[in-house]
Parts: sequence; structure tokens; C-alpha cells
Amino acid sequence: MPPFHHLLLLALVLLLASCTPPPGKEAPAKGPQAREHLVELTEVRRSQVRTSQERTGSLKVRRTVRIHNQEEGQIIEAPFYEGDPVEKGMVLIRLEDDLLRAQMDKAGATARQARVDLERLQNLVKKRAASKDEMIRAETALQVARAEQRLLQARLAHTRIKAPFGGVISERKVEPGDVAAKHTHLLTLIDPGSLVIAIYVSELLLPHLKPGGPVKVRIDALGSRVLSGRIQRIYPELDRVTRQGVVEVALDPVPQDARAGQFARVTLETAEVERMLIPFAAVKRDRSGDFVYRVDEQNKVHRAPVRTGIRTGNRIEILEGLNPGDRIVTRGFLGLTVGKMVKPVEKQVLGLRP
Repeated sequence: MPPFHHLLLLALVLLLASCTPPPGKEAPAKGPQAREHLVELTEVRRSQVRTSQERTGSLKVRRTVRIHNQEEGQIIEAPFYEGDPVEKGMVLIRLEDDLLRAQMDKAGATARQARVDLERLQNLVKKRAASKDEMIRAETALQVARAEQRLLQARLAHTRIKAPFGGVISERKVEPGDVAAKHTHLLTLIDPGSLVIAIYVSELLLPHLKPGGPVKVRIDALGSRVLSGRIQRIYPELDRVTRQGVVEVALDPVPQDARAGQFARVTLETAEVERMLIPFAAVKRDRSGDFVYRVDEQNKVHRAPVRTGIRTGNRIEILEGLNPGDRIVTRGFLGLTVGKMVKPVEKQVLGLRP
């Protein structure tokens, strides 16, 4: 082999020797490094907060009466129509009363005759020309005749149906000339001043509300003006499915252009109560229920089941599952799993994350 070939072979052996790592040492692996999982955290705290809740409902008339007749007969007068205002004591319906008046005249004549018979017997008893039993029977006959008069007077009064209170006619179901049987629905009378709003409120909020408490009301049909109101009553029972109760709100005063059936928004404010609120976005849900991602001191992620309460704005109350001082994840959920190590960052830094 020529000397030139020896030199070339020697150089190749030296080159291979320089590229081979010594025993026990391996060349560092080249590849992409594991990327840190950035998250934004918040610390759970208790604070005194005043909650404000908006609930929707419809206006309804609290005081309404369906007018029925207690005497049958032909309707002679029905002067009022839907929308007509009436005052207390006005005659709303007049029924034919000719037959009752004739019976009344007959009962009057019977009572007068009974009184004459009694006076005659009283004189005869004084003269011992009649027995006391006859006089007692005459007294009874007079009492029966007078009772019949009172009965007919009451029936006669029922042919004039008067307004029990001042209000507005909302329904007219008969016309003059109709013959109405007993207990027929003739008219409906409402009191516009008794308009209230019925809203549904969560069982968690009900303990913080009391009758007489002030509220703010907006009626969509009346524009953006804010009206004053108060809690008039709280119903004692809850819906078994929704766990909500009915709260009745009265307007003070009632606007003149308010109508039953209008859509209303009621804003309820509670007194300051110590609550544990966290961002609503931090609460997640799966088949097991609500939970949050809690991060321990070593920045390791844990799943923390929670029981939530009322929601106010973009925050929600935590009733069980967390303690003051716990750190929970509020942003950076993509790819987040239980047991993963994370790196807490400021909100601005997290916003720059690709």
C-alpha cells in the first residue's frame, strides 16, 4: 500500500475516535424542550358584599272581583263596558224585579193582617175571651210574615248589583235583554291601584329578603325610567323542581300608564353579608358536578368539587369545597389536567401566550 494511502487511513481513524464519547458518557439528546403550562390564579377570600339581583316578571292585578248575580232574571241595565271607570256603590247591573215587588206587596199585606189579628187576640186575652195559646200562635204568624218581608227585601236588593270598590271594568259578558241564571258571571272589576309584580327568587336569596324592603323596577313598555317599589309579600312555599319562591312586589306609586300583563324588571339588593366569591369562569362542570382547579404550594393541579350559591355579575358564591387562601385557576384551561405542574403568571403575561 503506498504511503499516501497509509496517511489517509490514519486520519480517518483519528476522526472517528474524536466523535465517539468516552465510556459512561452519552451525547445529550437533541429535541424540543417541554413547554411550561402557564395559568392565571386567584386567591380565595371572604369579604363583605352587597348582592344585586335582577329578576323579571309580569304585572298583575292583585284586587279583582268577578261579578255574579244572586237572583235570576232578565237584565234591564248594564251601562258599563271594558275600560270604563266606576266608583264604589255605583249600580253595575240591574235585573227585572217586577215579580219580587209583587211578592213584597203580598208579604206586606200578610204582615199587616197578622199584626191586626195579634192586637185583637191580646184584647180578648185581657177580657179572658181567648186563650194564651191563640195569642202565641198569632205572635208567631206575625214574626213569620215579617221574616218573609226581610227575605224579599234582601232578594230585591240583589237585583241591583253595585260596585264593591272603585275600579275599572275589565270584562263584560252580558247585554241588556239577556236572561241570567243564578250565579252567572256578568262582569269583572279590577283595581288598577293594586298592580303588583310576581317574580321568582332562588331559595338562596330568599332568607336575605324581607317584606317592606325597597326595590327598583323598570317596565319595558314605559321606557327606561326607574320606578320605586317594595316587597309586599313572600310566598311561604317553594317550587319543588326549581327551588324558587314567589316574591310579590308592589309599585309605590303605581304609574297611570301601567297595565296588567306588562313585562317588568325588578332589581333586588340585599344587605352586606360575608360571602366567598370567585370568578364565574373558574367553575367547571362535568357529570360529577361543579368543580375548580386548585393549585397547591408545589404548583400541582388538583380537582376540587364545590357547591355553588348565588351568582352576582361575573362572580359566583362558593358554599362548600374551598377554604380562604386556596389558589384556583381562572385562565389557562386549555390542556390542563389533574396532577399537572403549572407556572402561575400575571394576567398581562398570560395574555401574550400564543
